[in-house]
Amino acid sequence: MSTIAVTGATGHLGGLIIDAILARGVAASDVLAIVRDPAKAARLPEGVRVAEASYEDQAALTAALTGVDTLLFVSGSEPGKRAAQHRNVVAAAQEAGVGFIAYTSLLDADTSALSLAEEHVITEKLLADSGIDHAVLRNGWYWENYASALSGAAASGEFHGAAGEGLVSGAARKDYAEAAAVVGTTPGHAGKVYELAGAPALSYPQIAEGIAEVTGRLVVYVNQSEAAYADQLASHGLPQEVAQMLAGWDTAIAGGALFSTSTDLADLIGRPSTSLVETLRAL
Repeated sequence: MSTIAVTGATGHLGGLIIDAILARGVAASDVLAIVRDPAKAARLPEGVRVAEASYEDQAALTAALTGVDTLLFVSGSEPGKRAAQHRNVVAAAQEAGVGFIAYTSLLDADTSALSLAEEHVITEKLLADSGIDHAVLRNGWYWENYASALSGAAASGEFHGAAGEGLVSGAARKDYAEAAAVVGTTPGHAGKVYELAGAPALSYPQIAEGIAEVTGRLVVYVNQSEAAYADQLASHGLPQEVAQMLAGWDTAIAGGALFSTSTDLADLIGRPSTSLVETLRAL
């Protein structure tokens, strides 16, 4: 059997990808979890092999990837550092002779107004220039991103943002993980760019309704300007630059950055994506 490696394997998405690979009948011994902190690998399924390598350590990545046929490359979690980190991963994959890479990018990365897009576009270009067969999994928004709003919205009756009536084609993290597992375990995906979007798309007022359904409390959406929303986030303890970044994402959402009519996600996983309410209830 071929070896399938997953980077970021102890993270939320990486762990779910490993679960999804195993659910598709791949033997645990054929799965390699690449982790930054081996102490966290104890939570991984029994039998999965583990290699220690951070995105900053190209030599360790090369050693870990030697003998790997397929790499499910989960993007780094530190905006601003990912371009350099991802360059290390791609270079290591080249040196190690990896045969196929599936990379988790961002929905409509090449045209997106989200500040997150730039590093994904850089990585997609690195892959295109690498000579390695690859597929790009442009993930939409995770419904789990709104979990942090549950307690505050339930207490205040308000869900705040700056997204206006912009629509979010979100899905559960497990849906994106399952799509990655499909691409990593079946043939015919080289050269493909998948726009992975959930359905139905929801506006922020509709997300507020979903939060209300989950919490059992009346919750309404309060739309703010980008500046006012950033100030509010900062007032809750977020660094000003992080607050501004998050508020800027909402402005991009208002402009349609997270809306898509693509059916690639449902087509890959063979079922409808998970709803906001079901996702938040599971948490």
